[in-house]
Amino acid sequence: MDVMALSDAKVGSAGVVERVDLPDEVSHYLAHLGFLPGISVEILRRAPAGDPRVYRIDGVEVGLRNETAQHIFLRLTSNAAGEAV
Repeated sequence: MDVMALSDAKVGSAGVVERVDLPDEVSHYLAHLGFLPGISVEILRRAPAGDPRVYRIDGVEVGLRNETAQHIFLRLTSNAAGEAV
């Protein structure tokens, strides 16, 4: 399975966080929101202009801008049609 940036995952897909490649202060903030390796993430929806997008992680909806999401990497577990990858 391929690893991709969270910002590149399609709405309706899901995956597992592999790594977060951001400065420590941002990584720690995201860790408090639940963005930790091994945690499942669902891509729920995007704003009309495409940014930010809303993700569900550990039962909580979190909005992130693409400039942040492009540094969070995940391994897809299902595609936008809900099929296992």
